Amino acid sequence: MTRPTKNHAEPTVVKLDVLLYAILDVREKEQIFVSYVWVDMIWNDEYIQWNPVDFCGIEEIDLPTKLFWKPDLTIEEMTEKDKATQSPYLNLEYSGQVLLRNDMVLTTTCRMKVYKFPFDTQSCSLTFKSVLHKDHQVKFEILVDSNWATEQAKEAMKSQSDWLFINITLTNQTIVNFGINQSTVVATITMQRRSVLYIVNFIVPVLLFLCLDLASFMISERGGEKLGFKVTVLLAVTVMQLILNEILPSSSNRIPLIAIYCIGIFGLMLMSLLETIVVMYLLEKDSEHQDSKTDADQSLCRDCNDKQEKVKCQNCFRDIKKWTHCASPCDMSPGEMPSELLPVSKEASSSNLTGDSDDCEKEGMKAFSLPLSSTEEERQTGYWERMTKKINRVFFLFYITSASLFLAFMSYNWIKED
Repeated sequence: MTRPTKNHAEPTVVKLDVLLYAILDVREKEQIFVSYVWVDMIWNDEYIQWNPVDFCGIEEIDLPTKLFWKPDLTIEEMTEKDKATQSPYLNLEYSGQVLLRNDMVLTTTCRMKVYKFPFDTQSCSLTFKSVLHKDHQVKFEILVDSNWATEQAKEAMKSQSDWLFINITLTNQTIVNFGINQSTVVATITMQRRSVLYIVNFIVPVLLFLCLDLASFMISERGGEKLGFKVTVLLAVTVMQLILNEILPSSSNRIPLIAIYCIGIFGLMLMSLLETIVVMYLLEKDSEHQDSKTDADQSLCRDCNDKQEKVKCQNCFRDIKKWTHCASPCDMSPGEMPSELLPVSKEASSSNLTGDSDDCEKEGMKAFSLPLSSTEEERQTGYWERMTKKINRVFFLFYITSASLFLAFMSYNWIKED
């Protein structure tokens, strides 16, 4: 029932060996590491010895564990009670050496470093110590070195989940816990994430969305298809960000590169969407100017035609055929200049016209001024359309350059060593 040593001033040395049998689960969101390990503890019981010659050559025997003193072993990082059944027996040798082997399903906390997710490497520690005994009462020592423990784990490994086991490192430490110095053995398990699944299911789809947004520059802005297409692609990236939020822990010290990757591509697509909105606004402005010019010409034709019916233009301009339609902009050819028609105007003004024919002449004179300003209006018509072509060309080059530099930056940070 007491510590198996005759001199209680000396510590009971417990040699510890840890065999990692399986990596069951790694929960990044909760920062939980679930593993299945075998733990061997060997110590010497000074009260139990016999001579094998006196007992038919028996050198070892298995006996119930409840009959003997056992180290009160615990794991500092453990958050849930061990679910595995404790071994009912221990092995006892004639020299007094006791071997106790137990399997454990451990649910422990692990500080996840997800900065390089999904190309990250995690190191989770298991700290074995006594619950109550001080370091001068129970002292833990390493049974095998780290290289041997790593080789054992690689041979015995049955399951690794989404991870690739790299090595296990065993170290001795003395820690202060609640003012008590205690001896510990720390097993640090290093593993690397298998990133292929995340590349195929996450990184590549987001990159394809960027390519789709780049291809949308070939869609015309005249209709609303381009704007709707860009909004749809932007919403798809937003869904991918929501999925990412369910994976990564919220307590990370640094923003993960995968989050920067999504935000960067989202920002590029957002700028592309805003550029499309600006271009469509400018095209609409050009279209409004063209519509207003067409409406003014049609209104002028309509007014002049009304005047013709009222005053009967054959009386206004007598036998001059080119004035039979009041020289409206609808009937006047673009090549005619006001100087060619000026003598006709003088002759018409010298005739005896009624008040209504004077109005008709004024409408004709108004039409003469139209060819003078036609060049300026033609210059204004289509101005914004030409500007939008230049804007599209410049923004397309900027978009490709920015996307290339951003992807190169992300690749460099993912590949480089910490």
